[in-house]
Amino acid sequence: MSDREPPRRRVPGPARPARPDARRRPGPGARPPRRPTPPRPAAPGALRLGSPRPRLRMISLGLTLVLIAFVVRLLQVQAVDASAYAAKAAQNRYVDYVLAAERGEITDRSGVALANSVDAYTITADPTLFTRAQLKVDDGPEQAAALLAPILGVDQAGLAKKLRPGNKELRYVVLADRQSPQVWKQIKDLRSALITKAAAGSGTVNVLAGVLAVPTTKRVYPNGDLAAGILGWVNADGKGGGGVEQQLNSALSGKDGKVRYAQSGGIQVATAGSAETPAVPGSDVELTIDRDIQWAAQNAITEQVRKSKADRGYVVVQDTRTGQILAMADSPGFDPNDLSHADSAALGNAALQDAYEPGSTAKVMTMAAVLQENAATPLTHVVVPNRLHRGDRLFQDDIDHATWNLTLNGVLAKSSNIGTILAAGQLGKTQPQANKVLYSYLRKFGIGRPTGLDFPGETSGILAPADKWSTSQQYTIPFGQGMSLNAVQAASVYSTVANGGVRVEPSLVRGTKGPDGRFTPAAEPAKTRVVSAKTAKSLAQMLESVVDDEQGTGGKAAIPGYRVAGKTGTANRVDPATGKYKGYTSSFAGFAPADNPRVTVYCAIQNATSGSYFGGQICGPIYKQVMEFALKTLQVPPTGAKAANLPVSFTP
Repeated sequence: MSDREPPRRRVPGPARPARPDARRRPGPGARPPRRPTPPRPAAPGALRLGSPRPRLRMISLGLTLVLIAFVVRLLQVQAVDASAYAAKAAQNRYVDYVLAAERGEITDRSGVALANSVDAYTITADPTLFTRAQLKVDDGPEQAAALLAPILGVDQAGLAKKLRPGNKELRYVVLADRQSPQVWKQIKDLRSALITKAAAGSGTVNVLAGVLAVPTTKRVYPNGDLAAGILGWVNADGKGGGGVEQQLNSALSGKDGKVRYAQSGGIQVATAGSAETPAVPGSDVELTIDRDIQWAAQNAITEQVRKSKADRGYVVVQDTRTGQILAMADSPGFDPNDLSHADSAALGNAALQDAYEPGSTAKVMTMAAVLQENAATPLTHVVVPNRLHRGDRLFQDDIDHATWNLTLNGVLAKSSNIGTILAAGQLGKTQPQANKVLYSYLRKFGIGRPTGLDFPGETSGILAPADKWSTSQQYTIPFGQGMSLNAVQAASVYSTVANGGVRVEPSLVRGTKGPDGRFTPAAEPAKTRVVSAKTAKSLAQMLESVVDDEQGTGGKAAIPGYRVAGKTGTANRVDPATGKYKGYTSSFAGFAPADNPRVTVYCAIQNATSGSYFGGQICGPIYKQVMEFALKTLQVPPTGAKAANLPVSFTP
């Protein structure tokens, strides 16, 4: 047996019944029990509210979703598609336009302006500012067009169409190009009046809010039609459309700039992001032309063309030593300030663009070849019959005459075609050889090749190679038929003789002055020896007989106090419209003073139909008038030396 006793179990006795009123006594330091609060009786008809927590949760959830949407959108705008939205905003906010460069000035040799530019405005509009969304009216473009059309001088319907384009996103249209500052001021004043009325609450709508102006320049020609054939004009695009304006357009135009600015409601706003690339002005061009001599030449030819009821005429004045063109006048002409009233046939420069058969003024080249080749001298006897049979033709002079006993000088003075054919035949042992020699001299004088001016539309004339000459051309070319040239080429021939036999390539531009103010002279013209100085002097003396001798054909070109060398010309004229001979080309060419030449003047009139058509009669006086003016303008005094007075005829 174990020494330990098993534990005793306590057998539970019956539970004591609890006393409802029995209270536990609180021990020391214990908190007394809370006394129960008796329930309040509910008020009759009162609603019992539910818990607010579910609603708060729903509101919180909704706000959270909204914030998430904003954050996502913000991320899209600021990060994912930032560049696209920025570009779109810039497109709507910023306006770009070209800042036109100021076109260079064209002046005469003394710096007198012949063509310059003045301030102007290109009137533009933003069509998106004429919509109903902007103006709150349906006919905004029509109202604006009605106000602008009288000011701009354009069609109202066309203007309205521009303001209501088919492309709804178009933001730039040109309403009128190169308007005067006064026109833009009228528009601004009208717009200000509309703004004032709109602010007063009158119900007026500012339908001109979308009209803008881009500063530019407008080409003007202060002397009207003076030298228009030389200058040309500027077209609607601001580019040269003819003459020097076209020839030197690159130098005159400069380089356009660019402006970018912010706008709001059609008003420019100064803000970051605006940028400007300045325009580089064009260079000024100084011509060889003398404005006063040009004026005298243009007046003289215009008046004679009117009197003779001719198709047209031209006068060229050239410095014999430098080859510089002092004047080049056409009639009829045009006013480059107003091309809308110009005759299209008169546009251009006929003195360089017309090719025609020169007639007897070309005989000087034949005589130059004869003298230079020692085939004859000025005093060589030439028996000139009444008729001369050559090839398939029977030749005669302009007047019927008995046999003339002339010197070679007399052949030129009396302008004998027969005598010239006989003299040219001495250039070779055979006719083909003579043709070849004459052709070489014609080419040296510049016939059938460009003048060197590089002028737009210039013709080189027509001179077939000697081996291509027809039977008749072999005998007509020596007296200026069967070949063609322009007026500057004709003048250059006489300047070559006047310059001692050296041809100086004609020039029209003295130089250019860049935006920096530095003057750059034009390149020196090419020089070519055509005949010797001795031959040139002999030719000058022979040409004096044309003017001074009583038997000469150029007496009307004589200038008191001066020795004058010249030659008349009257050629059968090819009608450009039909290609057949019709009418005459009347001309006169010469230089002065004959023994110390300074100036060459050439005049030609096409198809004179009233009065005389002989060159000595209608061009001789023009030569005299223009030459006298040029000599006085250039202050060229008479030499005072006596003329050679070479004999015209001989006694057999």
